[in-house]
Amino acid sequence: MKFTKEHEWAKLEGGIVTVGITDYAAHQLGDVVFVELPAVGSKVTMGATFGTIESVKTVSDMYAPVGGEVVGVNEDLESNPALVNESPLDAGWIVKIKVADAKEFDQLLSEDDYKKICE
Repeated sequence: MKFTKEHEWAKLEGGIVTVGITDYAAHQLGDVVFVELPAVGSKVTMGATFGTIESVKTVSDMYAPVGGEVVGVNEDLESNPALVNESPLDAGWIVKIKVADAKEFDQLLSEDDYKKICE
């Protein structure tokens, strides 16, 4: 698992990166009430906004950790956005991206480097 400075996590499996927000981000946001998901088939660029996440405190942009094509979205978040708070690293995943360039994944932060940002 790798991380972004914007508090997304990314897990690469077979050319597909599953993306969510980190536990740290979920706690900072507070209760999530809405997640704007991109359309399956849409293209995303590394570092570009792919959606928003709304909590009782704020609305925040979400940024693609890698570029590629959206091949899946977590439709459970439409009826239960609180999954992001309850299980940010598992059931609260947000999007799956078919990676265009695997080298982009290698540029993401390690867990140790990410923890330093959160301190």
